[in-house]
Amino acid sequence: MNIMRAFWLIILVWNIITFVIMGIDKRKATRGKWRIKERTLFLLSFLLGGMGVFCGMYIFHHKTKHISFKVLVPLAVFTNILSLYFLYKIFTVNYF
Repeated sequence: MNIMRAFWLIILVWNIITFVIMGIDKRKATRGKWRIKERTLFLLSFLLGGMGVFCGMYIFHHKTKHISFKVLVPLAVFTNILSLYFLYKIFTVNYF
């Protein structure tokens, strides 16, 4: 497996993890149990997990009424895309 495949696989797995975390938080919310801090969810989304958090928001109908989530999570997705683009360009530069 080359480095690019490993990189994209890691990004995919990370976004699946952030998606599952949103589902866990929704389940805890409906049962009135201890919750994951919103700050943590934002951090996960800005650390290249934005698509997982975004999908989790709308599939689990979780945090969709919060203005902060409606603004910051799409912003995180946008910055994730930009970051991934620049990382891709760095990884694929041919120095020879």
